Amino acid sequence: MTALSEWQNFYVIVGSSAGALIGLQFVVMALIANMPASPDLAQGGQAFVTPTIVHFGAALLLAGAMSAPWRGIAPAAAVWGLAGLVGVVYGVIVTVRMRRQSDYAPEVEDWIFHSVLPLAAYAGLIAAACVGMALQREALFLVAAATLLLLFVGIHNAWDTVTYHVFVKKQGQS
Repeated sequence: MTALSEWQNFYVIVGSSAGALIGLQFVVMALIANMPASPDLAQGGQAFVTPTIVHFGAALLLAGAMSAPWRGIAPAAAVWGLAGLVGVVYGVIVTVRMRRQSDYAPEVEDWIFHSVLPLAAYAGLIAAACVGMALQREALFLVAAATLLLLFVGIHNAWDTVTYHVFVKKQGQS
């Protein structure tokens, strides 16, 4: 029994949740698709909506990778490192998009949940990959924390997006 196999139930739950939440995001987007679109709204989507799907997708990817029948921790650590590196680069792109978009003026909470926390989660994956061989138990907990952080950030951001479109954008049309 490898150290990874002890985490199977955790990643089945997290992966199922991430997959279901991705599906719900598509339902929500279909429901608000009838709202008038503008170029500013498209910029806001790139900064606020698309990253939510990316974070859910990253949680799903990590759950799948952690459930794979690896013979050791090294291949899993390579996945963590690659996912973390791609996530940090994407997080920087999202941060730039947040600054450039003109549809909405981000508040402190937005910067925390759309920029700081995702970057911390992806950096945590890089850290876990770096120490994975020497500190397996700690690395596994770090990956779990990063995965949960991405899931909860995605939930928060999805809710934020829905409430913004329902209570702000839709009210502005009335």
